[in-house]
Amino acid sequence: MQPRSPDPAPAEPVQRRKTLAGVIGSVAAAAALFVLVPKEESGRTVTATVNPDQSITVTHVAGSQYLQTYLDIVKVPTACDGITGPGVRMGMRFTPAQCTAMLEQQLIAHAEPLIRCVPALKGRTNQLIAAVSLSYNIGSAGVCRSSIAKLWNAGRWRAGCDRFLLFNKAGGAVVGGLVARRARERAICVKGLAA
Repeated sequence: MQPRSPDPAPAEPVQRRKTLAGVIGSVAAAAALFVLVPKEESGRTVTATVNPDQSITVTHVAGSQYLQTYLDIVKVPTACDGITGPGVRMGMRFTPAQCTAMLEQQLIAHAEPLIRCVPALKGRTNQLIAAVSLSYNIGSAGVCRSSIAKLWNAGRWRAGCDRFLLFNKAGGAVVGGLVARRARERAICVKGLAA
């Protein structure tokens, strides 16, 4: 009788990269955010292609692509498509792939707290797209503390969407660009809602 071969060592679990589509539960919503956020933040046009593995490839089509940090409307150092925060300093340069990866990480960082504070957002594509776009601009904590979250958690979806229009200031002053942006986000938010 031949000696039995030892059992193979158990395979190490595969660490999968967290994706926006996985976090929000919708490839369509993720693709829409990859297109909407660059348009809103930097004015550039991109396409978002969903790959067979459900990852998303972003392709620059038109408009300025900010591959070097710049100052936003309130003079905050900003990278790529509106990325601010610790570690973003003037003089930094980025590749298009780095900007896409950073955008996805930022969108995930804004989507996760929103889904925690308004769990019913998951599966509500239009409201989720609008909420992530808003939070990308004013912060997730701002949205979660707002009347929008309170109304949505009470099941008052249209009333919450209507409150988007209140977030139209930068540096304490009403900004025309933010008035228009909030109107566009509200229009997305109310799609498919009963009157």
